Amino acid sequence: MSRFAAPSSDRESGGRDVAPLLVAARAVRHKPVGRATSRGVVVGAVAVLLAGTGASADAAPGDPVVSGAVVNSGHDVIVGITHDVRFPVEVTGSDDSGLSFADVDLKGPHGGFYTTDAFCQTATACTTAFTVNAHPAPGSDDPVDLANANAGTWSVDALVDANDGDSVFAPGVGSFGLKRAARLTVDASPEPVAKGARITITGKLERANWDTYRYAGYAGQAVKLQFRPKGSSTYTTVATVNTSGTGTLRTTAKAVKDGYWRWSFTGTTTTGPAKAAGDYVDVRP
Repeated sequence: MSRFAAPSSDRESGGRDVAPLLVAARAVRHKPVGRATSRGVVVGAVAVLLAGTGASADAAPGDPVVSGAVVNSGHDVIVGITHDVRFPVEVTGSDDSGLSFADVDLKGPHGGFYTTDAFCQTATACTTAFTVNAHPAPGSDDPVDLANANAGTWSVDALVDANDGDSVFAPGVGSFGLKRAARLTVDASPEPVAKGARITITGKLERANWDTYRYAGYAGQAVKLQFRPKGSSTYTTVATVNTSGTGTLRTTAKAVKDGYWRWSFTGTTTTGPAKAAGDYVDVRP
């Protein structure tokens, strides 16, 4: 079973009651062994058992009810190429006897799959955590968990037990973004510069490549050029520039006052956001 990078600081200068069926399905559940293997076994087993008896995955009166699932406290899970990333998943619901246990499955694009168990800390909430990675273990040839094709929107399925023995299977009770980490650089020059002269701001947008374990330029992306005057804490967008075929950025701006220049990328459905550390430019009369 079962990767986020914070920007550095500015730098100055340079279902119904189907408990017996679900127990049988659990009997074929294995620990995760990759992106797709477990998914085929577990989901397939549940589907066959339900279809064979005409049972429904919808909860009947008196069965536990799953109200939702929250992944990583509602934030995207952003994975780079050097560290494991661990994130929580909380499944919530209700039952007159209280919830006791849940099997939690995460399913993503192109066969992405993780599964684990969640014990219920309260009568209405079951919490667990997943660890994912997109890098090879040091000194090992073991396969990594993620490939580029797995980036995007993932869903959450939950198989929940109540204290009275009732169970319910709730597919698609939550969703989240599992994204490739991005990073940005910036350089504003010349510095110092005469007031009214033009400065050139360059940079590069890269994102983690989960197939090669490297960062590579992200082409054709809209990136905001932002400025923060000296003594202020607020950045304002000055222009929007598209990255080149290699992810590079370049534009010019008029030097009006001392302050920090940076690039800011909001992210995409497969890639997380990034901000460069501000580069300070001294503007002289």
